[in-house]
Amino acid sequence: MDWIISDELGLTVGHLVGWGAAGAMIVGGVAPYIPQYRQIKRTQDAEGFSLYVCLALLIANTLRILFWFGKRYELPLLIQSIVMNITMFVMIHLCVTVRKKNQIIRARERIFTAQPDETARWLDQRSGIAGGEKPHRFYDMERKYFWAWTDFQSYVDCMLVFSVLGAAITYLLIEFSPFVELIGFLALFTEAMLGAPQIAKNHQNKSTEGMSVSMVIMWTCGDVFKTAYFVLREAPPQFWVCGSLQVSLDVVILLQVWLYRHNTAAARRLRRGD
Repeated sequence: MDWIISDELGLTVGHLVGWGAAGAMIVGGVAPYIPQYRQIKRTQDAEGFSLYVCLALLIANTLRILFWFGKRYELPLLIQSIVMNITMFVMIHLCVTVRKKNQIIRARERIFTAQPDETARWLDQRSGIAGGEKPHRFYDMERKYFWAWTDFQSYVDCMLVFSVLGAAITYLLIEFSPFVELIGFLALFTEAMLGAPQIAKNHQNKSTEGMSVSMVIMWTCGDVFKTAYFVLREAPPQFWVCGSLQVSLDVVILLQVWLYRHNTAAARRLRRGD
């Protein structure tokens, strides 16, 4: 039967398995965030999920897209990067919306663009500061508020600036092989470290309440599959080395789930009012 399919359609079982694996690579990267999205949507609580996970993946996948122009790798990996970026913006939009709804007292707006807040503008007017002079303190660009903005557009603008600068530098150095290899390594290393912000968040809270355990289990399964895929498909070494690191961080998060299980249960009872 296999030879009939091969003769008439140019297909083999190997082709079908390859396409299936490629489809799993594209969809599998997004799937772990579905339970986390549903949990945040259901509980209207985004405090247990670190937005720095989204930042790590946005940077990693943007760099991986730029890497493709310097060193072509398999098309499914490129498509996966594009789909993952879209998914991360969906997660950010949900978290920003939920956090705004949960504000008891309206907090100061924090945005990416370097514009002084109303207090600074009032001080500028009182002091007679002209447009060309140095204004009072810029609140929006303080380091402690980076990636903690209160509007979704700021996250889009930040990544747009990063993408344009990255594309310009890549265009200028595209023929310089060490630079291209560096982009590939940074892309994969950043993605491999995406678990680190969640580990830090869990350690800070001494609890994993608000984090979807299903998401982490799916991370682990997906990362094991992905690393094996890289090895079998003979992808560049950066891929499987960083994939192995990513699996290690997934295991650390699962250990935190067990370590903080009592605190997590107490936090869950408190949230439910038990």
